[in-house]
Amino acid sequence: MNNRMDRREFLRLVGAGAAAMALPRFAFGAGPDPQKLNVLFIAVDDLNDWIGCLGGHPDAKTPSIDRLAKRGVLFTNAHCAAPLCNPSRAAIMTGIRPSTSGIYLNPQPWRKGVLKDAVTLPQHFTANGYRSVGGGKIYHGRFPDPKSWQRYFPSQKRNKPPDPMPPGRPLNGIKNTRHFDWGPVDVKDEAMGDWKVADWASRELAGKHDQPFFLACGFFRPHLPWYVPKKYHEMFPPDKITLPKVKKNDLSDVPPIGRSFARPDGDHRKVIQSGNWRKAVSGYLASIAFVDTCVGKVLDALDRSPHAKNTVVVLWGDHGWHLGEKLHWRKFTLWEEATRCPLMIVAPGVTRPGGVCTRPVNLIDLYPTLVELCGLGPNAKLEGVSLAPLLKDPTAEWERPSLTTYKRNNHSLRSERWRYIRYSDGSEELYDHGSDKNEWTNVAKDPKHDALKKDFAKWLPKVNAKYKPKRTK
Repeated sequence: MNNRMDRREFLRLVGAGAAAMALPRFAFGAGPDPQKLNVLFIAVDDLNDWIGCLGGHPDAKTPSIDRLAKRGVLFTNAHCAAPLCNPSRAAIMTGIRPSTSGIYLNPQPWRKGVLKDAVTLPQHFTANGYRSVGGGKIYHGRFPDPKSWQRYFPSQKRNKPPDPMPPGRPLNGIKNTRHFDWGPVDVKDEAMGDWKVADWASRELAGKHDQPFFLACGFFRPHLPWYVPKKYHEMFPPDKITLPKVKKNDLSDVPPIGRSFARPDGDHRKVIQSGNWRKAVSGYLASIAFVDTCVGKVLDALDRSPHAKNTVVVLWGDHGWHLGEKLHWRKFTLWEEATRCPLMIVAPGVTRPGGVCTRPVNLIDLYPTLVELCGLGPNAKLEGVSLAPLLKDPTAEWERPSLTTYKRNNHSLRSERWRYIRYSDGSEELYDHGSDKNEWTNVAKDPKHDALKKDFAKWLPKVNAKYKPKRTK
């Protein structure tokens, strides 16, 4: 089925804001045809800052991702719109905040309610003459969006290729934890779903195209369970692993809502009591090393292709991940470990190799950024802002803090120095990253910071949507 949206339908959905689509297309890029920059859009699921270029973990081995970061601008202070898959990805792909859409949780079908007629990022490109195709995990697995794509791998209804599973699960011996498991699987790379996605993307890049392309390539690892080929686990012997730094009474100054998000008596206690902390960290690092190999396969294919000099490359992780920090595992919090995520952009003719940007940016800014880079004209409903000024000059002025929302009316704002959290009951957290990078000391109650908190409050959403679409089974 061809899901390409015709121009009339696009104009109807965008409304008045689509008038700008009539503007001539422009681009900053260089290459065979600077009027037609391609886009390679790489997503990595559940990847926190444990990659070499971000320095999140000393044992990480990510040569492919690191070499991509060196080609353009690496954003060292990038954060997600929501610290869980479905709301984060819905925000990225529609450019609309969770607080506006009401999409706060993974089980919510995002194409209902406010986002019913939203023009997604690939739809926007398709309406402007691009061939928009994707493979792997771009949207949350439950809710693929066939309207977004002209073609999808492995199919429009099943976006993730299956993975082989090891016998004797759970391998870690922790029962009743829903995929919270790790260990080797005795197969070659080629048997893994992510490798199949990388192989598909490589074939797409090798082909000739009669129109510019928007190619999305979504990798599932390091999402749980951390089952990857044995050789990657062998790269990280548990007895030599560096554990995250943890403060035993870290939650003593955290408001009740924040403590409830952390659930210290859940996964963290299970991991510690079962003696699995080192093995778990090893499993996560192994999964990152595996997906890095998959990323490298795609980048090598791009370099060999005729599109290497005329393709914008974006790599992003949908949110962070705790491995014991704040006595918590997984995502689902408003602290640094859950909100910070990898983001790097290589834009021909715009970025310079080795660029590093410390400004607080957000994944919701990707949509307007790519629209500007490729000269497509704006979508008036987008709530992010273009990062193009920072791509040209990573030290450019940037006043906006980065906003992350978890559930309704719980928000975190991250500036270059501070993190401010306000929960739905009005309770607060404030951390000074200038002296407290681990966010161990909540200084929100110190009166000397009242003016700072008041300034942060100006950036909190004015709307906190109550919309709760019916959950699917």
